[in-house]
Amino acid sequence: MSTTPDIGALSPAAAPEIPAPVRGQSVLRRLLKNPLAVLCVGYLLLVVVFGLSSPWLAPTSANLSDLDDVNAGPFSAGHLLGADSSGRDVLSRLMWGTRETLLACVIILVVSVVLGLTTGLVAGFYRGRFEAVASWVSDVVMSLPGIVLLIALYARTGPNIVAAMTVFGLIVAPTYYRLVRSIVVGVRNELYVDAAKVVGLSDLRIVGRHVLWAVRAPVVIQSSFILAAGIGIEAGATFLGLGDPAKSSWGVVLQEAFNNIYNDKANVVWPALLISLTILALILLGNALRDVLQSSSTVKPPSRRRRARIIARAAGTAAASTSQAAPAPPDTILSVRGLRMGYPDESGGVREVVHGIDLDVRRGEIHGLVGESGSGKSQIAFSTLGILPKEAVVLGGSIRLDGDDLLADGELMRRARGRRIAYVPQEPMSNLDPSFTIGAQLTQGLRAVKKVSKAEAKRQMLGLLAQVGINDPERVFGLYPHEISGGMAQRVLICGAVASDPDLIVADEPTTALDVTVQAEVLELLRTLRDERGLAMILVTHNLGVVADLCDTVSVMKDGRIVERNDVDSLFTSPAQAYTQELLSSSRQVEILEV
Repeated sequence: MSTTPDIGALSPAAAPEIPAPVRGQSVLRRLLKNPLAVLCVGYLLLVVVFGLSSPWLAPTSANLSDLDDVNAGPFSAGHLLGADSSGRDVLSRLMWGTRETLLACVIILVVSVVLGLTTGLVAGFYRGRFEAVASWVSDVVMSLPGIVLLIALYARTGPNIVAAMTVFGLIVAPTYYRLVRSIVVGVRNELYVDAAKVVGLSDLRIVGRHVLWAVRAPVVIQSSFILAAGIGIEAGATFLGLGDPAKSSWGVVLQEAFNNIYNDKANVVWPALLISLTILALILLGNALRDVLQSSSTVKPPSRRRRARIIARAAGTAAASTSQAAPAPPDTILSVRGLRMGYPDESGGVREVVHGIDLDVRRGEIHGLVGESGSGKSQIAFSTLGILPKEAVVLGGSIRLDGDDLLADGELMRRARGRRIAYVPQEPMSNLDPSFTIGAQLTQGLRAVKKVSKAEAKRQMLGLLAQVGINDPERVFGLYPHEISGGMAQRVLICGAVASDPDLIVADEPTTALDVTVQAEVLELLRTLRDERGLAMILVTHNLGVVADLCDTVSVMKDGRIVERNDVDSLFTSPAQAYTQELLSSSRQVEILEV
């Protein structure tokens, strides 16, 4: 059994590595912060009021004719938008017609959502024969020409817009089916769905609570586009003469105005303008909804101006409170001085998570960063690589690689990353692209940082695969990530990291996803590479056993600060800080329990 405990759960009050997103704001409130979304919502509300208020606010009924006002122009007596070829008030017909158009859109939306969402949920969750049949029917329906079907239906039902829009809803339903099914297929295998099954929840409750929640955002966004399409289809169908001339709708008004265009050109403008603006508003609102729902789980990065103000304010604070750091040793490859980092909070300020860190990594040294979750280990590692989240704000300090400040010059960071500083991530299977073979990914990475031919890159990578302990490199070179084990995947990532002959490797929990025997092999491989190539390493880990086995120097972190730094033997035999003693004590307790 393993005797290398994970100390991540030591403190239940520990903050997460990356601050949690701002909560408490509904989708509507976030949407209303978008000026374009506010404009679209306001316009659509006016359209709804425009139609629903027609019984009370419309100047006349929809079909009231006055032969004295035939083709009356706009702003004539009693006719704000003019009158049509039958002497009917255009404004009144558009107001009454809004009700018919909205009804048609609602019919399309309800039919398509109910049918497409239901079949998509069932097909994606249960798969099997139902999925096969539903997918076949969906493909057949989507291949049918919608307008032709509506024309054929007209021969059977006459000018029945409800029946026509119901048929169009059936035609649109496969778009929801495909969308929902593709999402549910991915969600049904998530661990939280399995956990819901284990605790005894029925399939209906799992789908209603967990799966349906995952598809809500795409369905809402798609619905705005379907409503826009519904307006266009209703207008197009009635413009072709498939509507009921006894009832007013936007399409009917447009058709009548077009038929009379040589006598009164202005009347075409009003229904065309109303249809176009409404479709445009729905599409823009759908885009705004997409942006809000997709960004609802992230913190909005501060603007460039706000970031500059935050950094200037933090620099003043640092100058007043930070003491002079000791100079770096002569053999230091990486020197971190006064590094401070933060993330935006709800009040508009920044919550500091790393407080003035000083860290030196010498050539050929494996430097361990340990501490509980939320202590700031990964933030330091990501800072050296320049891969912090966009919302992160570096409040001050420097990261010098052989004397060059990587934080002060983005171009220096880009040139160093992948060439002089390499990265070995945790979760190796998640860091390999399943669409490409191992060889394709390795050679592409090498050729991105070295000017070598494809054949030379392949020769070098095959040699490195053999060096990191992979048997039959030629075979592995042509495999896809899902065809290799987790241990082999981690060796592949290490191979890619050392291919550019870096000076420093940042390894973030490189053995977390591996079993004990494979962990030992990977640790031995890292040690061998250090000895053979003289690499310096930063090893981020929770595992004290890994630290004792591999590291030369250890820095212990707590609440964004390094509370103790020492060589590995001294730290384990005589820890100076109470927090370090607590970590070591928890390690021994786990060892006793496992024995």
